[in-house]
Amino acid sequence: MRYTGPYSRFSPQRPAHSPREARNEKLRKQRMHMVTHLQGMVQDPVVLKTMLEVPRHLFVSTQARDIAYEDRPIAISQGQTLSAPHIIAHMLELAKIKADHRVLEIGTGSGYQTALLSHLAKTVYSLEVHPRLLEKVHQVLGQWGYRNVHLKVGNGFLGWPARAPYDRILVSAAVSEVPQPLIEQLAIGGKLVIPVGEATEAGVPSDRQRLQVITKTELGQTLKESASVTFEPMIPPPPMVTRWK
Repeated sequence: MRYTGPYSRFSPQRPAHSPREARNEKLRKQRMHMVTHLQGMVQDPVVLKTMLEVPRHLFVSTQARDIAYEDRPIAISQGQTLSAPHIIAHMLELAKIKADHRVLEIGTGSGYQTALLSHLAKTVYSLEVHPRLLEKVHQVLGQWGYRNVHLKVGNGFLGWPARAPYDRILVSAAVSEVPQPLIEQLAIGGKLVIPVGEATEAGVPSDRQRLQVITKTELGQTLKESASVTFEPMIPPPPMVTRWK
């Protein structure tokens, strides 16, 4: 596994003396507890190891750091949330990412899943529709030395055709129908992991969503359904924007 961030400072090998060291040690133990909890739901040891290495608390507000390692979603900004650890772990396990893969992420959000993908894949391309969220992620990932992540403001329905094809595409927003551009941007043999289901007119996530895993083949595509989930709906592209622009 590639190691792209200097996280050894978060795992001190000597007793904590300063308040900062004590705080880091507390967060390290909370991270270990989170991964232990996930072992009952996730079987992929590489995914579990990666979640043990990446400090989730770096991707939430200072006020939310005390709950960063609880298995629950956390509000970030722009009306968005960071998904619960078990949901992220399940999506990563479904994707079956390999070290030589090129991955497209739809919905950068807090950047936590982006960081996990950076450890698992060769190159990560991540789209976020909210510029302010992307600015924060750019700062955090830059600070911790990620060099294989490319960020862009863009609409998830359209994907990132200029960088296609992708071995894997992971979507962190719900759609009623799978966007055709994402299928087209998959490589043959590639997998798309996406929540599909209804959202209310008010934009409140529905509980009638399921994760779908779509595999592109030379003859078309295959589909498998997995867990029930609740995601915010994907923001549609502006009416005048087309996939050709």
